[in-house]
Amino acid sequence: MFMAAHEKFNFKTLDEVRAKAKELGTDLSFSEDLSPLFQPRKVGRCTAPNSMAVLPMEGCDSETDGSPSELVERRYLRFASGGAGLLWWEACAVVPEGRANELQMMLTASNRSKFAALLKKTNAAAADKNGADHRPVNILQLTHSGRYSRPEGHIARPLVPQHDPILGKGDEVIVTDEYLDALTERYVQSALLAKEVGFDGVDIKSCHRYLLSELLASHTREGKYGGSFENRSRFLRQTVQAVRKAVGDDFIVACRFNVFDAHPYPYGFGCDKEDMWKFDPTEPAALVKMLVENGVDLLSNSGGNPYYIYPQVTRPFDKSSYGIPTPQEHPLESMARLFSFTRTVQKAAGDIPVVGNGYTWLRQFLPYVGAANLADGSCSFVGLGRESFAYPDAPHDLMTKGAMDPQKCCVTCSMCTQIMRDHGRTGCVIKDGALYAPLFKQYNAEAVVREHRT
Repeated sequence: MFMAAHEKFNFKTLDEVRAKAKELGTDLSFSEDLSPLFQPRKVGRCTAPNSMAVLPMEGCDSETDGSPSELVERRYLRFASGGAGLLWWEACAVVPEGRANELQMMLTASNRSKFAALLKKTNAAAADKNGADHRPVNILQLTHSGRYSRPEGHIARPLVPQHDPILGKGDEVIVTDEYLDALTERYVQSALLAKEVGFDGVDIKSCHRYLLSELLASHTREGKYGGSFENRSRFLRQTVQAVRKAVGDDFIVACRFNVFDAHPYPYGFGCDKEDMWKFDPTEPAALVKMLVENGVDLLSNSGGNPYYIYPQVTRPFDKSSYGIPTPQEHPLESMARLFSFTRTVQKAAGDIPVVGNGYTWLRQFLPYVGAANLADGSCSFVGLGRESFAYPDAPHDLMTKGAMDPQKCCVTCSMCTQIMRDHGRTGCVIKDGALYAPLFKQYNAEAVVREHRT
């Protein structure tokens, strides 16, 4: 299953990274020509000013009505000033019961003016720091948290498409076909609101084992949304079609989806039926072609389940969250797997741009592998997730200085993930420590108290 022992990042030079990648037998490529990072990219009818993207990084810190708080505003102004050409905004719930926490973002008719105001500030901040012609493409991620719904306080209210004996705790509610039928219209309503307030597009989120992600793997579900691939992809297909029809051709419809769940059959997607660690590209490639045929303008791949015991499938790290075992897998191997998924998706997508992920662990050396992936057509954007929390101005530094500052880089300590696990407002505990280090301690202490009570 795994090939090499896990190691923490300890590289001083790019040559050391190259040597380790070769020693491990990975197919990672590196280029010291960083110009592909700075190339504009067409997305639908928009053009991103460069090929770097901020991936959707949830802060769990909106107001209770779902509108942007001061922390949300701070985060997106930092992202925008940072210079990325594409800002993929965080998970925004389409229904109250589908919120992952009571402070998850949610765009509604009553708070739309607050989103419109923040978007204007965001675009202004991008232009102020990066030049008057720098206008990022803004995509809003629409979500239903499904199994991980927790809309009120710390009480889980899981809504699932099928029972899963591995992830299930016995308190799940299986959503009906009628519920899913009606849910498509809620995505449409949210997409129309997003267009009205000034977003360039929306993402129909289907990754990380939230509701739409699990639907793709619902082999045991009965009815029109389970069993065959046609049925398992039905909700995503009909929702993309409905959103596209409602918003018209001048608005981006995107999808960030799991290519590989690392979860056993019949509960995982993109996995071999006999060996869950063996990637089967058949259905993921078919899904990509289906999405493109139905009008999707932008894709992003991910994998795994950040809530489960194999988080390295989603993102390589130095240190795992509390209670999560350290994998017997080198982070460069984890990165190579993620890049191979992006390559598969980009090949199937043709000219439709694909945002890759998994770069952050390489710190200041990530631009070199990102540039190589762009140059050989393995992806269209280099996506930065945790790196954007820690070092939001990394794209600006690359454009103006030609390099990233090692002292600013994310150290992949998983503390931002731990805050989410402890049900708190999250950010970088190390590089943004004045704000988030005290919150990390507070939420962890509260989580310990809750655990003792139960």
